Amino acid sequence: MNRPISSPDTPGPSVFAAWVAIGAAGTVLLLLAALHVLGPEFDPSFRVVSEYANGRYGWVLSLMFVAWALSSWALAITIWSELERVGGKVALGFLIAAGVGEAMASVFDIRHPLHNLAGMVGVLSLPIAAMLISVRLARTPAWLGARKALLWTANLTWAILLLMFAALFIMIRGYTLAGNRIVFVGWANRLLVVLYCAWVMTVAIGALKRRRPLREPHDTLDRSDDRKRTG
Repeated sequence: MNRPISSPDTPGPSVFAAWVAIGAAGTVLLLLAALHVLGPEFDPSFRVVSEYANGRYGWVLSLMFVAWALSSWALAITIWSELERVGGKVALGFLIAAGVGEAMASVFDIRHPLHNLAGMVGVLSLPIAAMLISVRLARTPAWLGARKALLWTANLTWAILLLMFAALFIMIRGYTLAGNRIVFVGWANRLLVVLYCAWVMTVAIGALKRRRPLREPHDTLDRSDDRKRTG
């Protein structure tokens, strides 16, 4: 008979961590959407996400950053055994650092001097981690099926970061189009959060598929028993 078995090189706790990463990243997106409803006074075209701390629902923003940090750390646990070499551990180090920055942002809001440091650590570390991790996993035979998704989402993390920097530059220089000032830094900042979470969820889902129980083929004894029953 067929018996479900697990891949021998996939530890059980990483499956739970993968679900935590997915759930936490999904929570980030839900809380971000909630902030748009709860704080309509913050124009999303030029007010960045961190500015919600100046409103009545700053605690929702803090929860969002906590969930964001949890998603990064849970993903690091999920794929820890997949990246065994020094380069892989360095990549995981950047992912953990991203979580540290996100956690710091939950405590030090935009009015605190350490918020800028939190933003630098969190926002800059994740694209580095995404590229290093995705490239290494994509080279692994077990992850070939997820190769395109891994590389696409990883490249989008640094692409949106460049877009946000460009939006900041355009806003600071005061460029206009048809007499109207060009400002979209707020939307770029929100899209950054969405794409960062999308990468986390992509890797976590790939890890779950990688660890999906396999079906063991009929072994010799089973076939022998079946022949006896039909004989």
